[in-house]
Amino acid sequence: MTSSSFLISAISSGSGKTMLTLGLLRALRNRGYGVQPFKCGPDYIDTKFHELASGKKSVNLDLFLSSSEHVKNIYNKYSQQADVSVIEGVMGLFDGYEKSLGSSAHIAQTLKKPIVLVLCPKSMAYSVAAILYGYKYFNPELNIVGVIFNRVNSENHYKILKDACDDLGITSLGYIPENDAFAVPSRHLGLSLEQGVLIDELAEKASNIIEKQIDIDNLLSITKTNRISASPLTSNRNITKLKSAVALDEAFSFIYKENIEYLEQRGEVAFFSPLHDEKIPEADFVYLPGGYPELYLEKLHQNKLMQQSIRDYVEHGGKLLAECGGMMYLSACIVDKDGCKYPMTGIFDQTATMQNMKLSLGYRHFELNNIKVKGHEFHYSHTEGNLKSIAQLYNAKGSEVSTKLLRYKNTIAGYTHIYWAEMDDLMTLFE
Repeated sequence: MTSSSFLISAISSGSGKTMLTLGLLRALRNRGYGVQPFKCGPDYIDTKFHELASGKKSVNLDLFLSSSEHVKNIYNKYSQQADVSVIEGVMGLFDGYEKSLGSSAHIAQTLKKPIVLVLCPKSMAYSVAAILYGYKYFNPELNIVGVIFNRVNSENHYKILKDACDDLGITSLGYIPENDAFAVPSRHLGLSLEQGVLIDELAEKASNIIEKQIDIDNLLSITKTNRISASPLTSNRNITKLKSAVALDEAFSFIYKENIEYLEQRGEVAFFSPLHDEKIPEADFVYLPGGYPELYLEKLHQNKLMQQSIRDYVEHGGKLLAECGGMMYLSACIVDKDGCKYPMTGIFDQTATMQNMKLSLGYRHFELNNIKVKGHEFHYSHTEGNLKSIAQLYNAKGSEVSTKLLRYKNTIAGYTHIYWAEMDDLMTLFE
């Protein structure tokens, strides 16, 4: 059996590949195709946009956080039942954590997938031929099959761009005119019902434009391939069964799908809400992921019963992992951007603050209890306090970073979003 699969990449960030991906996912869904979205890299926001557009959970593919074998296995696992598999790239095609390592090109080469480029030809016309020539021949092992032009001035402008594609033997699949409906969504939307409706509306508007402007039938034709049977993922059957409780609501939602799959393979997984519930479920392991706690400070502060439930669990030695927003929630208080303080659970004697916001971003790795751990950091807040880190963290290039990893009893917390789906036993971190 055959299906279509391809990676959407770009010349650079800001080219419009996210909105194009959302619009294409929705257009394919509206046509009745079973579509499976993927995201290159550690991004846990675009995957939520993918889900809203396609109705299917999106899966991260990351060659820093995991091995090539793991990436191949999870891609095959989720794509084998899909009519169309769409991988959204990250940054420019060749931008990785070390030269092109971990880049969209690296993912495409690993999975042997064709590439569709998104290019914004602002202030140029036939000169795009030189750019496309470089992208086509820079790495001969890549298969760049098509180009979609974004923010094109006119039909006459597009005719010149198409001539450039024809001369290079690359299929021009159409163009998107300059259009406000193709604006990139905010990176700080949260997941309220109102904001979910906004993304849904954007995806629908984008799909309408794509149906008119892009040759979807040709795109599916030139990216058709034979389906690959998924190899079973290896797992350690001797690992002790776990009953896990995972926070999931408007405030806490930055979760890698494969991390939850890992927990489900090891036992029962229950979800709970620090915003709406009064206590955590009975569990051997509690996970507080990142998210947007700063948007729900009053409600988190007022839910005293949940705070006490978490304190009781921690004080009795329960194993708990808190990341980024989850770590902020375990602080003594969170300060909003206006300076208002909201007391929180108080597990860690520190203040998390949104004042003087500055982006901290990048891959992280460290070693704890002889286990090598990899993750990603993305936040605007910072913490204030004198707590000591239990591990030295490093960036992708091996340089030391100031990010801390905290521990109190069996609670481990920090800004790093850990990818544990390939670990033998996550619980080893708590020894």
